[in-house]
Amino acid sequence: MAQSLRRGTRLVIASHNEGKVREIADLLTPFGIEVVSAAELGLPEPEETGTSFIENAKLKAVAAAKAAGMLALADDSGLEVAALGGEPGIHSARWGGEARDFGAAMARVNRELEAIGTPDRRANFTCVLALAAPDGRVEAFEGKVFGRLTWPPRGTRGFGYDPIFVPEGREETFGEMEPKSKHAISHRARAFDMLIVRSSISYAED
Repeated sequence: MAQSLRRGTRLVIASHNEGKVREIADLLTPFGIEVVSAAELGLPEPEETGTSFIENAKLKAVAAAKAAGMLALADDSGLEVAALGGEPGIHSARWGGEARDFGAAMARVNRELEAIGTPDRRANFTCVLALAAPDGRVEAFEGKVFGRLTWPPRGTRGFGYDPIFVPEGREETFGEMEPKSKHAISHRARAFDMLIVRSSISYAED
């Protein structure tokens, strides 16, 4: 990581999700990395045709790196609910419909759990971060955080399913936590820690 993402490195965050871009940028800030989002560069969003978080993160990172001609960091993440067989998983955003309305997505999760009549509210967030160079080299790193679901939603911080997820050992939802507290334990932060330790990709711009 120290070699691949030196202070002053320019990197594109391969996402059009403002919440993800903000959280990844916050994680990169201590390293002095100059970031720009895919949306700011006008890069198209590739179709997520993968069958896993790793496949989707890699395809997004490679597409952005090649299009922008710089290192790209992509995120694929979602909520996995034990009683729903791991759903919504890689389809987490799609559960909100065409508009990606996470209020509707959270309500759907609650309806599905009530429909099967289970008290089991175990869930986890999974995040895969993929770092890619313009020549197609790519590495991926996974992080998870476990907890339970609550209803109704609580808190207006964070994004996505954060207002219904209570991490293990806490009483607040991710939606109620200060960003600094969430960053300390989140699935995205854990994937980022793995990337820091294990990434070997380096790239020098012309």
